[in-house]
Amino acid sequence: MASDFLSRIKQSPVLCDGAMGTLLYEKGIFINRSYDELNLSQPDLIRGIHHDYLQAGAEIVETNTFGANLFRLARHSLADKVLDINRAGVRLAREAVKSFDVWVAGSVGPLGTRIEPLGKTSFQEARDAFRQQIAALVESGVDLLILETFGYLEEIHQAILAARDVSVSIPVVAQDTIDEDGNCLDGSDAETFAPKLQEWGADVIGCNCSVGPVAMFETMERVRAATSLPLAAQPNAGIPRSVDGRNIYLCSPEYMASYARKFVGIGVRLVGGCCGTTPEHIRVMKTALRVGEARSRTASAHATGTTAQPKAVPAVPLEDRSTLGKKLALGEFVTMVEVVPPKGIDVGKEMDAAKFLKSVGVDAVNIPDSPRASARMSNQALALLIQREVGIETILHYTCRDRNVLGIQSDLLGAAAVGVKNLICITGDPPKMGNYPDATAVFDVDAIGLVNIVHALNRGLDLGGNPIGMGTGFVIGVGANPGLSDLDEEIRRFEFKVQAGAEYVVTQPVFDLRLLETFVRRIEHCRIPVVAGIWPLVSVRNAEFMKNELRVSVPDSILERMARAQTPDAIRAEGVAIAREMLQAVRQTVQGAQISAPLGRYASAVDVLEALGTQPASA
Repeated sequence: MASDFLSRIKQSPVLCDGAMGTLLYEKGIFINRSYDELNLSQPDLIRGIHHDYLQAGAEIVETNTFGANLFRLARHSLADKVLDINRAGVRLAREAVKSFDVWVAGSVGPLGTRIEPLGKTSFQEARDAFRQQIAALVESGVDLLILETFGYLEEIHQAILAARDVSVSIPVVAQDTIDEDGNCLDGSDAETFAPKLQEWGADVIGCNCSVGPVAMFETMERVRAATSLPLAAQPNAGIPRSVDGRNIYLCSPEYMASYARKFVGIGVRLVGGCCGTTPEHIRVMKTALRVGEARSRTASAHATGTTAQPKAVPAVPLEDRSTLGKKLALGEFVTMVEVVPPKGIDVGKEMDAAKFLKSVGVDAVNIPDSPRASARMSNQALALLIQREVGIETILHYTCRDRNVLGIQSDLLGAAAVGVKNLICITGDPPKMGNYPDATAVFDVDAIGLVNIVHALNRGLDLGGNPIGMGTGFVIGVGANPGLSDLDEEIRRFEFKVQAGAEYVVTQPVFDLRLLETFVRRIEHCRIPVVAGIWPLVSVRNAEFMKNELRVSVPDSILERMARAQTPDAIRAEGVAIAREMLQAVRQTVQGAQISAPLGRYASAVDVLEALGTQPASA
């Protein structure tokens, strides 16, 4: 396994797991405890965390032994348990990975005491303590060692020497921790510590902990220039912020994933995360690295002019994928109306609605996927029925909630095979919102990861970069909410979606024009066609629900207008009037409209579309 690991990282990046301490703290383990001792007292907890990271896609699992050395354990009166704790750490990791083809890395951290010349601990004492821990890890069967979070060069020097005392062949990953300026705690800069680590016998060198992706990326660029060894980078999920007395790491999984790709771009071969990173971060990083690897292999094949069959195939031009794709590519205004699948198997009402919408010239029927986590007929089955029996194009909402990456790819290949070509990729509402709150969600990826998967399938590649034959030819849509209070975060996620391959976006219902205009202005640098969501309100209660439970911005003036309408006919007319006004106002700003039909009132949706001046008056 040792030679296998070193050979692998020279060819392609390897993804390590994330934080152990962060998850233990979240699970209620107080920070004054020895986290390493949990290998003995709470083995199921440690094994479970390992398994969560493996399920997320980690290819290296680190043992829970970061502080399992003589000095740190002595603080908890556990000096006599060094061997037991380290052996148990390896055993738990081995038990977790037995069904996975991955590596187990022995985690070794600093001693937690100052060594000479700054402290009373001698070099020899430090080396002996490291040797004791490392011998237990190696004898118990780790595949490699990760020396991490060292701030002082002399200390990591003693750890490397100890590792070589124990084994001259086991791979050693040596990682310093740095400040925002890229310096170790002893002041050593990248140009100093990188050559030293190489000289002392490390096989892979890099940085972990203390800083977020940006500062670490800048430092790793300097490390790359100072050594020819493979590199490792495991940043924190940002700088922690104090929220209600707790340190919270705020870097999202998507943000970490974007930097994982950047690290690989400068030659980093071991990528992972430190404090604040979770299995969700690792899951999204895994998706990003898989897709990036597939793209780089394809690009390399084209660059070298190889005559071998390419692994990727050219994507079908947008205008040739579907009628919707053609209109989007030509810049024409598109119209779509939402048809919600039934709760049972009787699709008569939905088929009649589709026929009606086709008759009045609607471009496509938009079919959500169990909205608000309610149990409804498969929207993919309804899409197939409508396309075959009615002859109008459908747009399939596809959510990540209920499917792992295997199911996602299987579903999408099937959808493409039966002629469903238009998608809106969304994360999906969590089950707790629906009528089965105890149902289990999957969320292997979110909407960004889903777009990456579809983008690869369109080029004839599965998630692992393996060829599947002809591409799927999907038109890739995504969702966005211009009314969120944290618009910066929404824009950032939108940028990632476009980068992943999104080709149009459908917004949440628009009731506040200023918010939509701001959103459109903010995405000019990554603009794709915007389809505005339009919702004919059916009551004041409906408006309040939109505002307070769906996080849609509904101005007070809209609520007041709905409240003034007294009769059912007046309420319906006012809701339609508001929606028509929204549609007319956004007509020149966006490239399409999605009209919802609350309570199945499709005639109301068509009444709204009449505001475009293209629908028949009799509709």
